[in-house]
Amino acid sequence: MPELVLQLTRAGFLALLWLFVLVALRVVRSDLYAASGLRTIVSGGRGAPRRGGGRTARQLLVTAGALAGTRVTLDARPILIGRADDSTLVLDDDYASTRHARIALQGEEWYVEDLGSTNGTYLDRAKVTGPTRVPLGVPVRIGKTVIELRS
Repeated sequence: MPELVLQLTRAGFLALLWLFVLVALRVVRSDLYAASGLRTIVSGGRGAPRRGGGRTARQLLVTAGALAGTRVTLDARPILIGRADDSTLVLDDDYASTRHARIALQGEEWYVEDLGSTNGTYLDRAKVTGPTRVPLGVPVRIGKTVIELRS
């Protein structure tokens, strides 16, 4: 009987070890996939861009978190947000993924897109599940960090 228990313990340990390896590979694969390239953000029928009298965002402001008060001037380039050193806005936040989110210009509007993060990206209180338009002054939460677009 002790030999059977020993063999079952070994098999269980081996199964747990393989499960750990597979989960680790999945995390690495998702981080590499998010870093592999910037997909084009399509509005997906969310409405036409505003024309004429609408105010446009000129900067991104961190309103809460370790980087509160930080401002990023917006141009046509996408803003990458995450823990990676090559992100536009580098977050030192345990709840942020390496490649967490992207804010990009589509037409005349800015859209936020979650890049497969573990803890999600939230626009106001709604979880972002696809490219979502970001109105001026509406908070975007990534972990403990809150950012807003300002004119």
